[in-house]
Amino acid sequence: MGPDPAALAAAARQAETLRKDGNEYYRKNRFGAAIDAYTEAITLCPNVPVYWTNRALCHRKRNNWQRVEEDSRKALQLDHDSVKAHYMLGLALLQKQKYGEGVKELERALDLGRGAHPRSYMVEEIWQELAKAKYLQWEQKSTKQSWELQSLKTACEMALNEKFARDAAKMEGFLDELAKSHSEQVNAVGQVFQKAAEADMPTEVPDYLCCKITLDIYRDPVITPSGITYERAVLLEHFNKVGKFDPITHEELNPSQLVPNLAIKAAVQAYLDGHGWAYKAD
Repeated sequence: MGPDPAALAAAARQAETLRKDGNEYYRKNRFGAAIDAYTEAITLCPNVPVYWTNRALCHRKRNNWQRVEEDSRKALQLDHDSVKAHYMLGLALLQKQKYGEGVKELERALDLGRGAHPRSYMVEEIWQELAKAKYLQWEQKSTKQSWELQSLKTACEMALNEKFARDAAKMEGFLDELAKSHSEQVNAVGQVFQKAAEADMPTEVPDYLCCKITLDIYRDPVITPSGITYERAVLLEHFNKVGKFDPITHEELNPSQLVPNLAIKAAVQAYLDGHGWAYKAD
């Protein structure tokens, strides 16, 4: 004999009441009481992903990252496309210094969030956290690379100095020419390593990778029928606050006419992959 439908419906109603109670506790910063309410809701209806993500949010407020990870993973078992679950799992993994896995989860959350609610506060929040993580990755890689370059440069200079000393000991004349040749070699090595170091130094992001309105590097570029590319969220905000027309050409424009500019998006990602400092540019 299967479960009583009436009992299941009653449990679902009670669980929803507990969720609402938990939400009210959360708004009042009573995170312990909120956790208790969501836990009771989970006990009644364990297959509702939002109960798990809501409880994970409370654990996040308490910096209990192990519990955040556990609840987020459970929510993702129930809903693979939960933006909040991917987002909070990413944050929890970053806290454990699992940067590669954490960034992957944040990227997934960002893609899902942009598809559902491109102007939502959460999309902006996810981007900011992802940018911080990517910048941190670049900073750590850059520091290691700088140390390795300096060590290699020192080794090369020592090798050249030793060679000069050996050659000078063997030669009775022509020391001026030998010293000149040695100096040129040392300078050439220095220039090579200086160029290598400069390749990873922050500069300016190319204009074609930046939104014409915000001047920040594109995150979710869309192209209009007039051929102009904008940041999607900025353009949608323009539609909402100013009017449904192109900000530059002033031609009539509707959200349904916007097409993702995949070429620019790919170019931005390629640039960011090679210039991690640009995540902090905006």
